[in-house]
Amino acid sequence: MSTMRTVKVDGEARYDICIGPNLLGDSALLSHALRGRHALIVSDGNVAPLYADRVEATLRAARPTLSIACFVIPPGEQEKTLARFCEALDALAKLCATRDATVIALGGGVVGDLAGFAAACWMRGIDVVQLPTTLLAMVDSSVGGKTAVDLPAGKNLVGAFHPPRAVIADTTTLRTLPERELRAGLAEVVKYGAIFDAEFLTWLEHHADALLAGDDAALSEAIARSCQYKAEVVSRDPYEHGERALLNFGHTFGHAIEAAQGYAGAGSAALNHGEAVAVGMVLAARLSAALGLAHASDTHRLQALLQRLGLPTVIPAGLEPEALLDRMRLDKKAEAHGLRFVLWERAGLAKIVSGVPDERVLDVLRGR
Repeated sequence: MSTMRTVKVDGEARYDICIGPNLLGDSALLSHALRGRHALIVSDGNVAPLYADRVEATLRAARPTLSIACFVIPPGEQEKTLARFCEALDALAKLCATRDATVIALGGGVVGDLAGFAAACWMRGIDVVQLPTTLLAMVDSSVGGKTAVDLPAGKNLVGAFHPPRAVIADTTTLRTLPERELRAGLAEVVKYGAIFDAEFLTWLEHHADALLAGDDAALSEAIARSCQYKAEVVSRDPYEHGERALLNFGHTFGHAIEAAQGYAGAGSAALNHGEAVAVGMVLAARLSAALGLAHASDTHRLQALLQRLGLPTVIPAGLEPEALLDRMRLDKKAEAHGLRFVLWERAGLAKIVSGVPDERVLDVLRGR
C-alpha cells in the first residue's frame, strides 16, 4: 500500500503536490512530470552530492534518451542573485534546451526560487518541477509559483509568477536536513495555523516534540496540512491580488531583517529565512495588539510555541529600528499610501491592514 499523499492545486494552473518517502527513486512519478527531451537539474553544493545522481539515475531508468545536465550553485540565500540566474540560463543554452525542456529544482527555497525564475524566462517560459528537500520548501516556497532573486536593496525584488508542473516532496530527504533548517521550516508550518486554523496551532502544540524529533508520521501530517492550506489559497488567488497576501504573515518584518543582515543565514549567526519569519510573526502579532485588533494573549501563545520549537522571537542585536523600517518601505507589500501588513484578529484569523502609521511600527520594532 502506497504511503504517498497527494494534494491537488486547482485553478488556472493545475498540478499535484506528491508527499511521501523515497519519491526521488520513483521513476514513473518523476518521468511523468517531464514532457520533452532536455532536463536541467538545478541544485546546490549541499544537496547535489546527496541526491543529484539519484535523480538523474531515476530519470534515465524511465527515459534513457533524455538529455540531462546539472547546474550547481553554492548554498545560501546570498547566492540567489541575478548573476547566478544568468549562469542558470547559460546552462540551459549549453544543454540546447528547447521549449519543451524541464528545469528540475532539487533543493531548498533558494534553489526553487532561482530555478523557477530561470524556467520562467527561458524561451518565455518552460516547465519547472520542484523537488524540495527542506521542510520550509516543502510547505511553502515550492508551492504556488512564486519565483525570484534578491537584490542588495531587498529580497525577491526581481521575479515572476511561474507555477510548477509538479511538486514532489520526498520526506526521506528531511533525515539529512540540519536541525536548524528543520526548525526553520517549522516556522512556516506554524504560520498556517496562525493565519487560517487555530485548531492546527493546537495540533502543533501537542506534536511539537514529535516534529522536532523528525517523526515521519508527524512531519507528513504537518506537510500535507500546510500544503492543503496553501493550495486552497493559491487556487483562488494565483497572482496575489487578494487573499494570497495573507501567506505573508510575518514576512514584511522578516524580509527586512534578512536584508539588513545581508542574507547570510546559512552557516552564520545571522537569521535564515524561517528564523526571520518566526521573529516577524511575533512582531506582527504585537503590532496587531498595539493597534487594538487582537489580544496580547494570542501573541504570548504564538511566541511560546515558536520558542518551544527552538526558534528566535526577538530582533537580533545591532539592527536599528529606523533602518528596518526603511527596508520595509521597499518591500513588495508596501503601497503608495503607506505600509501594508498581514495582521490578525486572533489565532487562526488574519487580515490585511493598509496604511499602518510608521510610528506604530517603530514602537513595535523598539520593543515598546
